[in-house]
Amino acid sequence: MSTLTTTPTASRTYPSLRAAWIPLAALCLAFFVEMVDNTLLSIALPTIGRDLGSGTTALQWVTGAYSLTFGGLLLTAGSIADRFGRRRVLQIGLVLFGLMSLLVVFVSTAGELIALRAALGIAAAMMAPITNSLVFRLFDDQALRMRAMTVMIVVGMSGFILGPLLGGTALAHVSWEWLLLVNAPIALIACVGVRLGVAADHPDDLTKDRLDLPGAVLSIATIGLACWSLTSGVEHGWTAAVTLASMVGAVVAGAAFVWHERRTAEPMLDVRLFSNGTVRGATIAQVGTSIAMASVMFGLILHFQYAWGWSPMKAGLANLPMIATMLLATPLSEGLAKRFGHRIATFIGALCLAGSLAGMAWAVHHSYLAIAVCMVVMTIGLRTVMTICAVALVDAMPANRTSIGAALNDTAQEVGTSVGTALVGTLIAALVTTQLPAGVWSSDLVQSFFHGETITYAVLAVVVGVIAGFGALTLTDSRSTEEAH
Repeated sequence: MSTLTTTPTASRTYPSLRAAWIPLAALCLAFFVEMVDNTLLSIALPTIGRDLGSGTTALQWVTGAYSLTFGGLLLTAGSIADRFGRRRVLQIGLVLFGLMSLLVVFVSTAGELIALRAALGIAAAMMAPITNSLVFRLFDDQALRMRAMTVMIVVGMSGFILGPLLGGTALAHVSWEWLLLVNAPIALIACVGVRLGVAADHPDDLTKDRLDLPGAVLSIATIGLACWSLTSGVEHGWTAAVTLASMVGAVVAGAAFVWHERRTAEPMLDVRLFSNGTVRGATIAQVGTSIAMASVMFGLILHFQYAWGWSPMKAGLANLPMIATMLLATPLSEGLAKRFGHRIATFIGALCLAGSLAGMAWAVHHSYLAIAVCMVVMTIGLRTVMTICAVALVDAMPANRTSIGAALNDTAQEVGTSVGTALVGTLIAALVTTQLPAGVWSSDLVQSFFHGETITYAVLAVVVGVIAGFGALTLTDSRSTEEAH
């Protein structure tokens, strides 16, 4: 094993992934626990409902509260980290995440659990953008940065996909509270690894600008209301007063945010950065990838467990082709970037995403093998677009704005996830039924559901192809793996 000639705190970078195994493992662990927490409790909602005597709306907020605070605070957390220290903010987030997870033993009502989930979302927002930002600081070599980012994305997305499977397996042996309690030791291990392996922030790497509090408030309002309006549209209808009000509020807050950021001398997010094709294109493409991933994840859960009647554990195992492809597609993604450059490689990835969704429209009428092939093609697209865009976006940011760059990347993905879930929920409700009954479905309902899926995935193929493709074509022809030489 190769090692550094000096201590990690004295050296700024590592010469290889193997030499950086302590900080890289710690950052991956932090990213994993934050991503798995997005989906871990979804499988336990019926059990939680029985134990706490809560209704459907309350259970929706058990997961929604986490997503809302997490998505709304990403940009603010990234901005704080760029000012007060990335390692410091990450460690505070890990400590809070661990301590908040322990409080689940005192939860006795649905309201208390919702408040706890909202607090966990705040802590997770302090972790997500900074883990990606610190990965860049571990290496000078651009090829190593891309490989490290690949590892991070594989671990994080595996956590997102494995959440229901891990949760369903655990519930067979322990109570649902353990799904949160296990976060505490994981957060502790990650915090120790970050402390030991990641160099302390140098003042020259941080921005001296004051914290843009009005910008922070407006960004939270914009993203929070936007995500809420998508959830409300599925739950209450797109013409409901609460949905329309939240949409208008998101637009007004967003316009006020842009106006403020353009006028203030010390903006939280300098909107002029979007004149850079790499920043703009990578952000747009990341929205497209997340729409694709969230829509397939949500849609196939309904397909496997409702239409086919599979158990939660079997449905979770059905996602394994995605995880295997994430692990095996690294040479292909890196090879595309090296040979064709970011623009063409990302466009190829966007075509894989759109093609896989179009294929899924056909595959849902056929066997699991047909669906699995589409999952593999989609994951190749995901791996290519997400890795290249994450590297390109953070690399295009000023040196003292890497955390806000990573936060922008994560925010784009969070918005895309909300849009994808909302699209599938809305289209299935409109094309099939607003209430999917439990138990064995009639053959007529199954066929109606398959028909609804076909139209849904066909629409999503166009949406994702346009968004991800447009984002890809605004990137540069940079070749990350060549620039390192």
